Amino acid sequence: MTSTSTWTGQELDSIGHAEELAIASLRNSGELGSRRTIWVVRVDDGIYVRSVNGPGSDWYRGTRARREGRIQAGGVGKDVTIVDVADDTTVNDAVDAAYRTKYGHYAAYIIKAITSPEASSTTMRLLPR
Repeated sequence: MTSTSTWTGQELDSIGHAEELAIASLRNSGELGSRRTIWVVRVDDGIYVRSVNGPGSDWYRGTRARREGRIQAGGVGKDVTIVDVADDTTVNDAVDAAYRTKYGHYAAYIIKAITSPEASSTTMRLLPR
């Protein structure tokens, strides 16, 4: 799962170790929407997020407008491009494993929700801009 990601090693480590990530989608007007706090995982040189409530969630639907936004996690604040990767089975399997490893100390039903097919259908890679 290599890519042309331009995250620095320090950014990858900081975001990857953060318990949560705040994301605000860029609206069509060019303004940032409301920030949402979500879980985040790192797989290799990629930063990934998904909607635990699937594609019906407000913040996820907000990402559909411009596929751009701003994130904050682990002391890193960055404008990002949001890339859908839900159709990539290899990536989704790795992201599932990363969620299970990182958040495995939470109740099983929570982990089951974030790794469900509905949540997996919203898997997005965040690329720095």
